[in-house]
Amino acid sequence: MKARGNVFKYGDNVDTDVIIPARYLNSSDPKELASHCMEDIDIDFVKKVKAGDIMVADKNFGCGSSREHAPLAIKASGISCVIAETFARIFYRNAINIGLPIVECKEASKAIKSGDDVEIDFDSGVITDHTTGETFKGQPFPEFMQKIISSEGLINYINSDN
Repeated sequence: MKARGNVFKYGDNVDTDVIIPARYLNSSDPKELASHCMEDIDIDFVKKVKAGDIMVADKNFGCGSSREHAPLAIKASGISCVIAETFARIFYRNAINIGLPIVECKEASKAIKSGDDVEIDFDSGVITDHTTGETFKGQPFPEFMQKIISSEGLINYINSDN
């Protein structure tokens, strides 16, 4: 399983209220949430993001409240993977539960720039920045997590024949 796209880059401590502002939490519709994703820190995000693009951030991505709306908004916006130095633990679990691939890799999060063309191989954990030619080694997903992600989330995985 692989993902490839252009990068949207963010810094440290991107919290769930920035990912999807609380004023939109009265909806659980993925398209509606996606239409407001990142708008408080990147007003042009929803206008520029394309299916397959990649989000890269520094430390503690997804901190704050434990709302599942945040990874859902990111996934529904078209983002195929989030790479960060570290993730808030509840965000990490929520992302996997809804089938959004996330990869921790300090070196990649520091070196990759906004607009870079990046590819992630989920089997090996290798992250390739096609813009610079650099490669990085992230943690590959265990097989069971790949199955959850390829099933588009935990509920679909449980309801399938695995």
